[in-house]
Amino acid sequence: MLNQTALTLGALTLPIMPTASAAEVVPAEKSPTASGSSPAWKYSLNMSTIRGQKLPLDEQITVAGKAGYDAIEPWIGEIEAFVKGGGSLADQAKRCRDLGLSVVSAIGFAQWIVNDDDKRRAALEQARRDMDLVKQLGGSRIAAPPTGETNNASLDLFAAAKRYRALCDIGHEIGVTPQVEVWGFSKALSRLGEAVFVAVESGHPDACVLPDIYHIYKGGSDFAGLKLLSGRGVQIFHVNDYPAMLDRAVIKDADRVYPGDGVAPLKEIFGALRDGGFNGYLSLELFNPEYWKQDAQQVAITGLEKTKAAVAKALSS
Repeated sequence: MLNQTALTLGALTLPIMPTASAAEVVPAEKSPTASGSSPAWKYSLNMSTIRGQKLPLDEQITVAGKAGYDAIEPWIGEIEAFVKGGGSLADQAKRCRDLGLSVVSAIGFAQWIVNDDDKRRAALEQARRDMDLVKQLGGSRIAAPPTGETNNASLDLFAAAKRYRALCDIGHEIGVTPQVEVWGFSKALSRLGEAVFVAVESGHPDACVLPDIYHIYKGGSDFAGLKLLSGRGVQIFHVNDYPAMLDRAVIKDADRVYPGDGVAPLKEIFGALRDGGFNGYLSLELFNPEYWKQDAQQVAITGLEKTKAAVAKALSS
């Protein structure tokens, strides 16, 4: 019976009842992220947070390093622009290492999920090129949002799962893992459960999801769903917050604020991640035009300080 088993597929584990073998699951009392303990999370700067300052890739890396982040999430468009301008990704990969930065993910928009066969084939080739750029920079993951199907409320999720598997096959070959990203404003994969479904039903050993506080709220999912995800299924988690006066119907990317400056239930969110064994990166992803008017270095520093403070407060009891 389904309610007496655990759904486990490679990177993603959705425990229904705790029947997985001891080899698969670390007992809660020994887990480094068990309830009541301090998780060893790392912190990443998604470059959307300082995107409005229009810094080139090398300067973005400098900002993140000086601010004290553990990692970065650059955007594919900015990586491409850097290369077209004559920049060396190998040199920037070394700079990241010298600064103690990992390139934990990147943000790309290849239309891997679309129904049109020709467009999808072209999109997979684009995804291959994008992943190659990420690999050259020393990166290991890339976002896989439902670009191209955002207006399709009737997307066949089984078909999407098959397409995600094809994307994962390319990523496995290159060494860059695509993460199914929840997009709350989209009509496809707007909900956490839909993204999880696609990852699980792909059957791929590298399958994982990329949740986001803002997108989970925007899409209408309950944050309680995070309790069903294991640390293997979520490797990067986008952090932000949202103001009290804006409901799901009207809130937009530009309304995101620093963690702790809004009303998101951060205690519930971070507690669920900790208890599920999440041991990855919290990546600050903001699009606030007011922050874009400010000095990029100060925004990065403020973002890291506020994120760490929000985590500490949420897990303090």
